[in-house]
Amino acid sequence: MVLTALTMVVEIVVGYATNSMALLADGWHMATHVGALGLASAAYWVSRRYSQHRAFVFGTGKVRALAGYTSAILLAIVALAMMVESVTRLFRPGVIDFAGSLPVAIIGLVVNLASVWLLHDGHDHDHHDHDQHDHHDHDHNHHAALLHVIADALTSGIAIVALVAGKNLGWNWLDAVSGIVGSVVILKWGAGLLRATSFELLDVCSSPKVEAEIRETLEALDGVRVSDLRVWSLGCGAMSCVVTLSSANPRESQFYREELSRFSLAHLTVEVRGSL
Repeated sequence: MVLTALTMVVEIVVGYATNSMALLADGWHMATHVGALGLASAAYWVSRRYSQHRAFVFGTGKVRALAGYTSAILLAIVALAMMVESVTRLFRPGVIDFAGSLPVAIIGLVVNLASVWLLHDGHDHDHHDHDQHDHHDHDHNHHAALLHVIADALTSGIAIVALVAGKNLGWNWLDAVSGIVGSVVILKWGAGLLRATSFELLDVCSSPKVEAEIRETLEALDGVRVSDLRVWSLGCGAMSCVVTLSSANPRESQFYREELSRFSLAHLTVEVRGSL
């Protein structure tokens, strides 16, 4: 957050001073990422602080999904703002101070790459040391934060290319085009993140394969028929399952729970009914 905030201030100030849309877009893009990184940090604090609180019936895993969802909206807002400003600059170009803006863009890229490394490396250690149930693919909060700094690195890289081309080839229009390209890419990333997080928040079944395997495991037992089965994500890779089954020779629910132990379900409810 500190790295991104300091670089953001420098890029915005120099972007306005040099009239570089590429640098300005990167600076404002970073501004929202300072907020996104703060949101990600707050989500981790809340999810850990209240992990055992009774108010959270199924745990706090979805706090991270909610933070990721909010970050995805921030990505979309920034991308649309970049698009509007870039199109405006494309038709009303100004004089760009390439000598003043290029070094700052390079510094921005270095800082963004350092942030990507810090986030990735830090989450690797956190995954091993603090929460063995967290998986990168399921932690939308971490994915959102990482996506923000990768998007920053992308816009910094595009800004450098545009400034170098403008300085050496006279292609001043590329400065505005770089903002348009960056906004399209960020919109696509934001849409993917928004889809994944909203599905988790709405309890959309994220693992049809796991659901099918649970059904097959139970119905492979003698005389068992599954009449109702619900599997959904609790966040951070944890899964919950509620199953109703009938059997001509019903056994205690603990027997069926043991049969499903290999799925490592965080929450499992089994209702057993005798066959009519």
